[in-house]
Amino acid sequence: QCRLALKLILNGPFKKCGLGNLTFFFWNLSKILEKLGICKEVYLIRTFLYGIPPWKDNANLFIEDLKFAKVSVRVYHPKVPSAGRRRGVLYLHGGVGQIGSIGMYERVCRFIARRSNSVVVCVGYRLAPEHPYPTQFLDCLTATVHFMTTAEDYGVDPTRIIICGDSSGGTLAAAVCQTLVSRTDLPKARAQILLYPFLQAVDFNLPSYQQNGSVPLLLKKRTITLGMQYLNQDLSLMKGILEGSHVPEDLKLKFSKWLSPDNIPMEFKIRGYKPSASATYSEELYTLAKPVFETTFSPLLAEDAIVRQLPETFILTCEYDVVRDDGLLYKKRLEDNGIPVTWYHLEDGFHGALFLIDYGYISFPCGKRAMKNVVNFIKDL
Repeated sequence: QCRLALKLILNGPFKKCGLGNLTFFFWNLSKILEKLGICKEVYLIRTFLYGIPPWKDNANLFIEDLKFAKVSVRVYHPKVPSAGRRRGVLYLHGGVGQIGSIGMYERVCRFIARRSNSVVVCVGYRLAPEHPYPTQFLDCLTATVHFMTTAEDYGVDPTRIIICGDSSGGTLAAAVCQTLVSRTDLPKARAQILLYPFLQAVDFNLPSYQQNGSVPLLLKKRTITLGMQYLNQDLSLMKGILEGSHVPEDLKLKFSKWLSPDNIPMEFKIRGYKPSASATYSEELYTLAKPVFETTFSPLLAEDAIVRQLPETFILTCEYDVVRDDGLLYKKRLEDNGIPVTWYHLEDGFHGALFLIDYGYISFPCGKRAMKNVVNFIKDL
């Protein structure tokens, strides 16, 4: 049904529509079709996004589909000879655990592999709702552990493995890195790369949420809607979570030192910011929403004892992005705990800017600049 709807629309009045307009049309259409009982929203979005085929040119790379301990992966290996073992980059794609795929991120992974001369492994973790949370995290962790223990089989130095992710893939990358700090049986991750990551579900009234709540591609309400769907939670919880009624006073006090807007530099408040009124706490809402406090979903809530053991980090933030301040707050937490951080801020950037890398004329200049900085960071490791 989803494929049929997609075919009809592409051959209909929206055939000549711009990419941005077409994207929003699909986003709204998917809601309508779900309400009509024709097709679930997430399935139509997947069909639309998966319908963009990658370029066929892979002359510079060996590309192989494999299983890492039953988890699907695609390995990109540069063909150019190397004097020694290469760096390895584990790429965890975005999509709020429901939408992304290896195919969608083909260009991103090829770009990183070619430009940084690294072996890139894109993890095709299983998606919700077919595979409920935290399957996505567990698949990413399983694939990472497998790669770390078999890195030499792929010409990779096991001490030079970088864990990278964008959007909710950044959530997964941060959570995997936090979990690995207690593993004494594995080499330490060399670095983590977090590209406009979602990192907390405590405060949805930070400056970036107020300033960019209606800015495409990730709207404020859509962020919470997708998050609740990912956790298989009732969407009726949204209003209370938006207001902060799910956070008890003791946790507000505990998290305030990490999530306070005071930790966000003033230059990120000049477009407007109004401190939110304290919401009335609901114990029922807290009980229902407990998964949002798990560090596999909100890595920014990890204890300092974990944070201070994390590897060197690259963080990308975008000015016109609701989750911009998540990245800024994590940057401060890492630096406060002595972790070296390379931060790159796209003043003209928006959520998802990297996704269209290597799409020719429809690639965004800000995305190209960001990817160059990511590659330079990898090459310096």
